[in-house]
Amino acid sequence: MKFHTGYFPRRLSAIALSGLLLVPAGCGPAAIPSGINDPNEASNREVHEFNKRLDERVLGGGPEAESPAPVVGDAPAAVDDSTVVAAEEAPLEGPGPLLIMVANFGANLDNPRRIANSLLQVRPGDAAHNTLRLGINSTIGVFGLFDVARAAGLPEIDTDFGETLHVWGVPEGPYQELPVIGPSTRRDTVGMAVDFAGNPLWYLFPWPQNLVANGFTWAGEATDRLRYSETVDSVLYDSADSYAQTRLIYLQNRRFELGRGEVAEEDYFDPYEDIYGDDISGTGE
Repeated sequence: MKFHTGYFPRRLSAIALSGLLLVPAGCGPAAIPSGINDPNEASNREVHEFNKRLDERVLGGGPEAESPAPVVGDAPAAVDDSTVVAAEEAPLEGPGPLLIMVANFGANLDNPRRIANSLLQVRPGDAAHNTLRLGINSTIGVFGLFDVARAAGLPEIDTDFGETLHVWGVPEGPYQELPVIGPSTRRDTVGMAVDFAGNPLWYLFPWPQNLVANGFTWAGEATDRLRYSETVDSVLYDSADSYAQTRLIYLQNRRFELGRGEVAEEDYFDPYEDIYGDDISGTGE
């Protein structure tokens, strides 16, 4: 099948026009709610359980099952003490260098999307900040394999089209749990769809190189589950109600990101702090 190079630009134009129609004229950022709007909780819980089963079977999430002692006759066989000591002293495996480089490479390729959203939000400082990061990491950082910019005091200012809609005044909408993707809101779901279809990588590279480039950005995001498995497992498998806990953590963190410091920090609890970092307020405006 022949690939039509004009397909994505035409589709992007339609999406952009639809997005502009959603923007209330003369309105500032949408108000940040404090409650939980989850009218579809029953169906969301079903999706949540599906995601947990998928996490267990595909990614190996969940508490490790205890292996029963081997049985000899009617009594359990003795276990060598040296084996127990060796198992207890074995170091936990952390993210390896290859995994970190994949995440860095994907994050660097995702900078054009962040820059485009910052410009749509009329935040030229953020756009310039991430443009400088892109230049440093693409050259000194060997095509983004190493995050040299962060080490130089230029941490990533993450943003997306969901935040752009927030800046344009579009309300949060009800909470959603999406298959495979996980927690979201109606506004953020629309934002993810626009980010996917409108990612500048589709237009900066020819086909099929643009698909490969986007694939690296998705792979970089997917590594978070492996890099922070202990935190994620704690929320999903150690909580009395993992759905309610996941929903609370997502909404708190997302609203704190969008508020950029408007939420009182003493009222904010973020067990995902190690994942999202402490620079989410983004002072590049």
